Amino acid sequence: MANTKKYHHGNLKAALIEAGLEILAELGLSGLSLRNCADRAGVSHTAPKNHFGNITGLLTALAACGYEMLFEFMQRDLSAGAKRSERRNAALIGYVDFASRHPALFELMFSKRKINGDDPVLKAPIGACLIILQDISKGLVWDKSDLQDADQRAQTMLWSMVHGYAQLVASGTLKAETMNGLGVLDVLPQFHDSDPGQAH
Repeated sequence: MANTKKYHHGNLKAALIEAGLEILAELGLSGLSLRNCADRAGVSHTAPKNHFGNITGLLTALAACGYEMLFEFMQRDLSAGAKRSERRNAALIGYVDFASRHPALFELMFSKRKINGDDPVLKAPIGACLIILQDISKGLVWDKSDLQDADQRAQTMLWSMVHGYAQLVASGTLKAETMNGLGVLDVLPQFHDSDPGQAH
């Protein structure tokens, strides 16, 4: 049987998820199966099915881990009283950095046909990430600021921009050597806040 060290800590489900994340990072989405996940965790081939039911269940659990990681990336290095502009910059930078470091996991998280979007295990971390998006989109001063649904439009605009940029980075289409050191904040428009001092 394959390496069994992960199973020894007593949490088989967590070991299978860890194994799945490792396989994703090494082989990509096409290289992941219930069988090789079990092999990597050092358990029987029936173990993943017992915990996740099928490959969709496993992929959904992995995607949920991805959103939990994304949530952390989007808040890195923020002080407790950070202004909204600082929170926005951190979220945008973190979003792209996550995608660049975990491209296969990032792809899976938005592969709607491969995961169960109605699973509560997935909805909770997605909701947490959306709360960050809602926060950083409030009070933007731009050409649609005066519209009744300005915040919703700002959310869609910011997410579309950063997600598109992140996908280009994750796919290797945008490469560091061709970007001359430019990051996501260097290419997105500069927005102003209606209340620049707004903190949590």
